Amino acid sequence: MRSKILVAYDGSELSKKAVQEGKEMLLTKEGSELHIVSVVSSAGPTTNIYVTENITNELANELKSELEELKEEINEDQLDIHTKVLIDYGQRNPGHAICKFAEEQEADLIIIGSRGLGGVKRLFLGSVSNTVVQHAKSRVLIIK
Repeated sequence: MRSKILVAYDGSELSKKAVQEGKEMLLTKEGSELHIVSVVSSAGPTTNIYVTENITNELANELKSELEELKEEINEDQLDIHTKVLIDYGQRNPGHAICKFAEEQEADLIIIGSRGLGGVKRLFLGSVSNTVVQHAKSRVLIIK
């Protein structure tokens, strides 16, 4: 059965593990797609909208290059892998953009890393992964 798998990628070790998990799932489901997405949110003071927009677009371009390199690195099997950088000018939690994109793509599964925290804090998810779990309409797999 064909499925669409979406992986949220931010460059962290856990997001790299999430990409590998997505690839492994893709190998077991013939005809499926893997979408690797990163979110850039405009951050900092917005006193000059043009400066903020330029910085945000610069970050997005850097991420696009990183995602393309990642795609080439993991795609030795010529799988159906797509990459996309989502830009959120609303300064919201990136989890909202991930959920919206997953819904638009009709993703069956979202794979996202949990942030690694020590002590009692290990009981809690990171803010992005928590937002995805709370708002996603599809299944969510958290990678630890």
